[in-house]
Amino acid sequence: MDYREIYEKWRTDPYFSEEIRRELEALEGNEAEIEERFYRQLSFGTGGLRGMLGAGTNRMNIYTVRQATQGLANYILAVGKAVKGVAIAYDSRKMSPEFAQEAALCLNANGIRTYLFESLRPTPELSFAVRHLGCVAGIVVTASHNPREYNGYKVYWEDGAQILPPHDKNIMEEVKKVSDYAQIKTMDEETARERGLYSVIGSEVDDLYMEQMKRQSIHPEIIREMAADIRVLYTPLHGSGNLPVRRALRELGFTQVFVVPEQEKPDGAFPTVAYPNPEDENAWKLALKLAREVDADLVLATDPDADRLGAYVKDRESGDYVSLTGNMSGTLMADYILRERTKLHRMPENPALVETIVTTDMVKAVAKAYGVALLETLTGFKYIGEQIRLFEENHSHQFLFGMEESYGCLAGTYARDKDACVAVTLLCEVAAYYKKQGKTLWDAMVELYERYGFYKEGLATVTLKGIDGARQIQERMRHLREAPPETLGGYKVLAVRDYQADRREDRRTGAVTATGLPTSNVLYYELEDNAWCCVRPSGTEPKIKYYFGVKGDSVGDAQEKLERLKRDLLEDASKI
Repeated sequence: MDYREIYEKWRTDPYFSEEIRRELEALEGNEAEIEERFYRQLSFGTGGLRGMLGAGTNRMNIYTVRQATQGLANYILAVGKAVKGVAIAYDSRKMSPEFAQEAALCLNANGIRTYLFESLRPTPELSFAVRHLGCVAGIVVTASHNPREYNGYKVYWEDGAQILPPHDKNIMEEVKKVSDYAQIKTMDEETARERGLYSVIGSEVDDLYMEQMKRQSIHPEIIREMAADIRVLYTPLHGSGNLPVRRALRELGFTQVFVVPEQEKPDGAFPTVAYPNPEDENAWKLALKLAREVDADLVLATDPDADRLGAYVKDRESGDYVSLTGNMSGTLMADYILRERTKLHRMPENPALVETIVTTDMVKAVAKAYGVALLETLTGFKYIGEQIRLFEENHSHQFLFGMEESYGCLAGTYARDKDACVAVTLLCEVAAYYKKQGKTLWDAMVELYERYGFYKEGLATVTLKGIDGARQIQERMRHLREAPPETLGGYKVLAVRDYQADRREDRRTGAVTATGLPTSNVLYYELEDNAWCCVRPSGTEPKIKYYFGVKGDSVGDAQEKLERLKRDLLEDASKI
């Protein structure tokens, strides 16, 4: 059927709710919008679903959620692990509780037990719960840091990490097979409970998750000593971080914690921010205003599902607050962990840090300084989670810390996804450590620059929405492969890595070797003078992303080099 026929079916078939049919009826005459909503099935990608809320096959609604869940159920049944069950969590977004409920009842109707959190929880707690409960899979309903009109659905496997090959591809195939809504099973909650398939979980899992987080503290005595002096301003941005973050800080001993009142309560409308993302400077207005009033040492924000942490810290010279990128806060934590574990003789055998290929090269210098292995993965924290599992299986290393540039990190192995809750507690501990020495976190960051080098990174994105967007993005990637640049930002390209072809070509010698990482539609350019650039399509949004980094002789020099590289990349991107 073409999009018009599918639209008419949804608009008239009593299978769909009256509310959905009214919404579609109101679209009559708006042909472009009808086509956009029905020209395709909302893609179930390697991580799950993400899209705008609304009626239609290309939207997030209970029917597309049921369809995805039926595909997941079919795969779980095919691999013979239905008895292990599935854990389900959700965040504060609109329709998140409803989508979580629909997913649970669909799985129950297929004979698969579910463990549904009683109320919203952070994504990393879902990762923890999958392994703690011995589940085969997990689902978290969230669109992470996307705008308010979005929601999503992420799938985890039994190791607690987001799905990876072969499970991601196999689940995607099963979802594609569910082409008829008549194939989708569901049942009512009462029947599911009577059959022992529907369980609600809550405080018992919270308590265990909290204990694991607190175990990552290295100097609890410094927290207690500085508790009355370190002033923390926190905002959950209307998301799921409010209760777990405040509880963790309280139980560790922090007493001067202030919360932005307008952003404290969960609210899927995100009334104070258009874009609930700690990476967006507009999300910080209320937090920074209150921080100045209470004279906070550091200002922290977590995204709606509390897996990303953003931070501002005080600059003593100017008295103002300076933004820490994910690379900067992650490097501060990595350096603290390695230095203090080494001093306390608590470094495990064969320790390792793990970062993605687009994360700052400063971490390589930090790891080298302490004789710790540094492993790189593809972009996406699921690959860092995979390394934790591989370390445990082959006993090659012991995981200490993992980080990615997009404000995500993890200390410890209790979860297999980035955790903003533990990042808050750890960064506050680092701040207390330095305040005891009369320093701010910005002082500490400057010291790291002076010790390891002035590294600076950036990200530029080009958004291409609509039917033609995906085609244009793929065309751009094809062009870059067929005609790779000789220079970028004034830097000579020394080597090109094509992760889709598993190929690295050294431009100086002509030598061709394997990348050593899984196949992915990613291009990486090694540039002279310790600079680099990476290009990839987003896996969850209609964007092509340009990551880049430089190393300068000073903060100003690094910034100048970065801006020059960014201008060149955006000029190149304008050709799309």
